[in-house]
Amino acid sequence: MLLQGVDWLILVSFFILSLGIGLYSSRKSAKNINEFFKAGGNLPWWILGTSMVATTFSTDTPNLVTDIVRKNGISGNWVWWSFLLTGMLTVFFFAKLWKRSGVLTDIEFYELRYSGKAASFLRGFRAIYLGVFFNVVIISGVSLAAIKIGTVLLGISPMATLMVSGLVTVIYSSLGGLRGVVFTDFIQFILSLAGATAAAWIAVNHPAVGGLENLVNHEMLVEKLNFIPDFSNKEIFLTVFLIPLFIQWWSVWYPGSEPGGGGFIVQRMLAAKDEKNALSSVMFFTIVHYAIRPWPWIIVALCSIIVFPDLNALRQAFPAADPSIVQDDMAYPAMLSFMPVGIMGLVVTSLVAAYMSTLSTMLNLGSSYVVNDFYLRFIRPGASQKHLIAIGRLATVLIMLIGGYVALQLENALQTFGILLQIGAGTGLIYILRWYWWRINALSEIVAMAVSFLIALYFAFIHDHFFDPLSNSAELITGVLITTTSWILVALLTPATDKRVLKAFVRKTNAPGPGWKRVYRWMKGKEEQAAASGYFDLQAAVLAFAAGITGVYAFLFGTGSFLLGNPGQGLLLMLLAGLGFGALVFLRKRFH
Repeated sequence: MLLQGVDWLILVSFFILSLGIGLYSSRKSAKNINEFFKAGGNLPWWILGTSMVATTFSTDTPNLVTDIVRKNGISGNWVWWSFLLTGMLTVFFFAKLWKRSGVLTDIEFYELRYSGKAASFLRGFRAIYLGVFFNVVIISGVSLAAIKIGTVLLGISPMATLMVSGLVTVIYSSLGGLRGVVFTDFIQFILSLAGATAAAWIAVNHPAVGGLENLVNHEMLVEKLNFIPDFSNKEIFLTVFLIPLFIQWWSVWYPGSEPGGGGFIVQRMLAAKDEKNALSSVMFFTIVHYAIRPWPWIIVALCSIIVFPDLNALRQAFPAADPSIVQDDMAYPAMLSFMPVGIMGLVVTSLVAAYMSTLSTMLNLGSSYVVNDFYLRFIRPGASQKHLIAIGRLATVLIMLIGGYVALQLENALQTFGILLQIGAGTGLIYILRWYWWRINALSEIVAMAVSFLIALYFAFIHDHFFDPLSNSAELITGVLITTTSWILVALLTPATDKRVLKAFVRKTNAPGPGWKRVYRWMKGKEEQAAASGYFDLQAAVLAFAAGITGVYAFLFGTGSFLLGNPGQGLLLMLLAGLGFGALVFLRKRFH
């Protein structure tokens, strides 16, 4: 066990503080499910944006980045850097619309936008599908990372890791609701960022690394430092750059990066005090998540290649660890074993905080689906608020138990990332267009969900028994093409959503764009039609979208250029970042 007395003091103090926040928030959160799952819809952008950032920084995130860098170098991160486009799309084209909808969860949206039994089925099924199944997958992935950290740094069993950190998280999440989760996230984010930065500093100064200059000039890293994959390696260039940047971001549904917004991102936007705060919160998240946070993880991953060049080196360093979980993603917690007393406590606490942040969000979000969109909607429509909160707390515990069990069956972080990408392949575009095209109906969403899932099962269990195996990129493209074609045909060939529902949806959200012209023509009266069409500056949104992408990518690679010893390139990229962010400031009145 590597932690000493002061390290344990830091960790235990954090546990106590988290429980205290949960207890403090419990009085307001226990009033009703609007308070428990949406914090009353009255929170400012900065706390919500920070909560989004904290949630996406879980224990599996640096492990995932380490896995990617060790296998494919820095440029391998395009598999998730490409989701910046999704984030910026949500900022300028969907944030205000979600806030206007007034729903409690993004699953409730289905019966606001669609009609009939198909809409009801979609709401109920997705509540369980996302609230339980997908949340279990996410929870198991982040719990696996926590298990590896507990094995390497604390020398405790997987079960002990889940019991301690999971129990604390379940207690404060079930007591404080979303308000408790969000305020705990704020502290967790500060700890997480400080811990990641400290870990990178110590890793760079490891004797085998010998400083930043030696790191970037080390012979083992020659092919790992490029920002763009090597054109000569067509397979890598295709799979980690072209497909993510041109296909994956808009076509694939992935938790936390849903095209058009979804899950905990929407939950935070719905909790904002107004549309401006909703937009600002997701903008803050997108900038910090992609432009500021990645480099400490990448630096540690690069250092790990020198200190632990292969899996055998990791296994020799940690002989007590189960060989099945010693994969490339374990190199990150392995590098943390060199932290000095005090710093070790900070770093371990930061990782525990990261784990608890994601875990608490997924538990609260999952229970909101189970309670609001399944139990209240279909089982007990007249249930009291006290009863619903009790069911929410019970759901929180059960989802944690299932997620912890599944975590014990997994081996690495990249494994769960790939599973989620393939299951969501081809569904992304429908989540974008349903806000902008009246013809999309509930049946088209059902078909998209079913086809993408069946294709994922086919490639996982059937294809290789009868045909030559396909690459991951070929499987993804195939899934996107088949699924997208299927739901578009269904949208065009089956009856549209009921006119009354469409008109009510437009009236409530001011849904913009030419895709709603037919619905506008159905509206009666000039005043009603004017209110429905609303104001949406499409040109400003497109310009802001482009400026935001330019600013974030330029800042990301500008920072990397300075770190990797190319200050001239870094300066040029920072100037470009300044232009991009300056354009956002110039346009802010138009898109606000």
